Amino acid sequence: MLMNTTELKLRFYPDNILRKKASLVRSVDNEIKDILKQMSEIMYEHKGVGLAANQVGLNISLLVADPGDHLYKLVNPKIIYKEGNEVMEEGCLSLPNLCVKIKRAKKIIVKALDEKGNSITMEADNLLSRILQHEIDHLNGKLIIDYLPLFKRILVKRKLKRLKAI
Repeated sequence: MLMNTTELKLRFYPDNILRKKASLVRSVDNEIKDILKQMSEIMYEHKGVGLAANQVGLNISLLVADPGDHLYKLVNPKIIYKEGNEVMEEGCLSLPNLCVKIKRAKKIIVKALDEKGNSITMEADNLLSRILQHEIDHLNGKLIIDYLPLFKRILVKRKLKRLKAI
């Protein structure tokens, strides 16, 4: 058992779990299915469009995403192809009240397992592509503030730490 999954709750910067590279899931069992269900509930509760497992305190490679038309639950997602670029502003549930302009691939192909443990390859573009790239960044310990220029990143980190102390 990974942990008492009733303890899943959203984690905020500078929580150390947000900087850890997620471990691969060995098998998709009932516990993993339950975690994915809870993650989607937390994502919807906080009005998000995506959520990675480390954002709820688990160091495993899971994400949920919903661009508005379908809920995706992915295990061990990996980007295997990128095409094009576009810049958009992004926010993050773990970094509230912060938006950062980020250049990302417009279209990607992701290989993963679905919630039944089946291997899938999916093509994503536009908003879904951006959400998946954002959440896969989380699984690799990367945050939206890492895309900021150094000076601005230092100022934002200070501000976020002060807010956390309040």
